[in-house]
Amino acid sequence: MLLAIESSCDESALALFTPEEGILWESVYSQIATHARHGGVVPELAVREHLRKFPELMTDLPVPIGEISRVAVTIGPGLAGSLAMGMSLAKAIALEKGLPLYGVNHLRAHAWSVFMKLHKENPAEFKENYEKRLPHLGMLVSGGNTLLYEIGTDGILKLLARTQDDAAGEALDKAAKMLGIPYPGAPLMEKLAREANSQNEKEVKKYDFPIPFKELPDLAFSFSGLKTSMRYKLQAMSAEEVEREKANLAASFQNAVIEALTLMVKRALRRNGAYKSIGLCGGVAQNGLLRTAMNDIARESEVELLTAEPRHCGDNAAMVAFAAWADPKGIKEVKGFEPGLRINE
Repeated sequence: MLLAIESSCDESALALFTPEEGILWESVYSQIATHARHGGVVPELAVREHLRKFPELMTDLPVPIGEISRVAVTIGPGLAGSLAMGMSLAKAIALEKGLPLYGVNHLRAHAWSVFMKLHKENPAEFKENYEKRLPHLGMLVSGGNTLLYEIGTDGILKLLARTQDDAAGEALDKAAKMLGIPYPGAPLMEKLAREANSQNEKEVKKYDFPIPFKELPDLAFSFSGLKTSMRYKLQAMSAEEVEREKANLAASFQNAVIEALTLMVKRALRRNGAYKSIGLCGGVAQNGLLRTAMNDIARESEVELLTAEPRHCGDNAAMVAFAAWADPKGIKEVKGFEPGLRINE
């Protein structure tokens, strides 16, 4: 049985996994309430919360610690202090019990999270069903990263495009803050945008925002210009007008972000028509309009859309556990520990 630990930012999370049964148990403690009063994540507070919460989560494990045979932990990217908390716990358990310890890349865990439902549906035939979906085109959209990648028939992940500056989630959060929307901005901005969409479907484009790389052939993302465009637009409006148009501004900005994201997916599909599936993962993958847009692309391109379940879009240990088994090319044996068996054996 594998124990996975995730602490890359402001979630403290544990999960138990076996190849035969999948995710047996998982728990995620969110620090949103702690950071909300500061308008964003405060690294020092995040470390303190991890230190306070992990001992409590460990007492909730549904099995004796002696039944755990392997440990996997997020090794980055993320906040250095937060990552250190998860690594400290993982090393303590591995040293105490003499277990092999594996490091998992947080972004690769997100990438493989879209295949978790395939394993949940039929663990025994996962390998065959997974290989049928390759090559796979995936997009990871979160507060800190925006990536377009492919997973080839050999299981190797290749990066196709990344943001040149801000991530899509960061742009949504900062635009929300400009509009006076409290933290966490992106999901509340989506809720506000629905008001405009419900009143008049055309209102989502009432205000024009620039779409990065629209007139260029590149596979790339950029969202700093979008954010700046929002600031200039608000500066040209009175406070009363901003308040009156807040829902339309939110909907228009969100629409521009989604158009910028899906533009690159369509461009990649045109360049390589061999993809058997496309995937959407990361925190922003919970956005309903983005999911709808990706579903439309999948239908038009006649490829299957794979999405992470909403609870596995944000930071969680279940995806870390799954990636430690399903993505053997991505795991790293942490130095100072006996290699033991590889997790996928």
